[in-house]
Amino acid sequence: MSIRPLLLAMIAVLCSMAAFPKKNTQRKYDVAAFLYPAYASDDPRLRPFWPMGIGEWETVMTVGQRFPGHYWKRKPLWGYINEADPSVMAMEIDQATSHGVNVFIFDWYWYDGRPFMETTLDNGFLKAPNVDKMQFYLMWANHDVLNLWDTRLADVNEDNVIWTGKVDRQQFEKICRRNIEKYFKHPQYYKIDGKPVFMIYDIPQLIAGLGGIEETADALRWFTEETKKAGFPGLDLQITMWSINLNHSGLDANKTGNPSDNFVKQLGFTSGTHYQFVHFTDVNDSYPNIMDRVEREWDRIDSVYSFPYYPHISVGWDNSPRTRTSAVVRDNTPENFEKALLRARDYADAHPDQAPLITINSWNEWTETSFLQPCNLYGYGYLDAVKRVFAPESDKDNKR
Repeated sequence: MSIRPLLLAMIAVLCSMAAFPKKNTQRKYDVAAFLYPAYASDDPRLRPFWPMGIGEWETVMTVGQRFPGHYWKRKPLWGYINEADPSVMAMEIDQATSHGVNVFIFDWYWYDGRPFMETTLDNGFLKAPNVDKMQFYLMWANHDVLNLWDTRLADVNEDNVIWTGKVDRQQFEKICRRNIEKYFKHPQYYKIDGKPVFMIYDIPQLIAGLGGIEETADALRWFTEETKKAGFPGLDLQITMWSINLNHSGLDANKTGNPSDNFVKQLGFTSGTHYQFVHFTDVNDSYPNIMDRVEREWDRIDSVYSFPYYPHISVGWDNSPRTRTSAVVRDNTPENFEKALLRARDYADAHPDQAPLITINSWNEWTETSFLQPCNLYGYGYLDAVKRVFAPESDKDNKR
């Protein structure tokens, strides 16, 4: 038999394959984990809440003493580390990036006219020798501070405000100028289309401090213009998606489109993501049931809002280390978490015109039981789940 017909057939098959290329399975994703910066030593502003001097590790360490017989017995495999130590943060950056997490979203605070809990970011992350491996951006956690952080007062049924998250226009401008210069201009600050991403947690607090919706819209327009003056093409202003941030009265009901979308646009927000499942669904349930509702929420957001939404996955929820009792996410095993991540990846793939950003709660929210860091219960299970979904090509023999 002549080999010529066989060669011609093979060429035809190869041409057919070239005409219909395979889906790109090597797409790169930005997997961003929220980082709660309270696990730091030698930060004097933390001591009024956690007098042992190890930050909120004190809450984790003393659960059994404060609540005898309590079921919560989580322990960090890395120990009660000081995340404001650059050598510790270097280890964390290595572990995060080798498992597919390439962005930290730092919870960022401003109380009593000055920053709060910045040592993990400034002394740990930004001074880590391998900081060039990791990107970061800020989520302004502008909520009030009540008793909840103080383990001695967490059981006291009082809503006394220790510090308010509200700021007036003068403070707002001080915050924005400072963050533009100190953080936006850092080479590792995360940007979308060249625009620094800045997330805001509590919109009612922002509006109350600035004096109203129109005043807030004006302040945020000013913020965007200041960002442009600093040399950036604009600001990606990210809203934290939950009901308190999206439902406001006093809007013009005659505007076309959905009022919630109009409200977000009026304020100047250009994208959104969630911080926690607990903000929009009942988490006192099994993880697979919760994820069904999460996916329905993503569909609802797509139908209501015209800006990019970046899918969010929470590891879990159990606030009882602080409060004794809590709603509890059940069955949030690494296996079920991995299935959730696959859904988020599918959502990102179905929205190819927006950044391939997925957010996760969280890197280290131990006292809310929503963390990627390895623990005595699941070991490296959650991190390995992220790795299988988003970084399967990375070194499987990474030394721990």
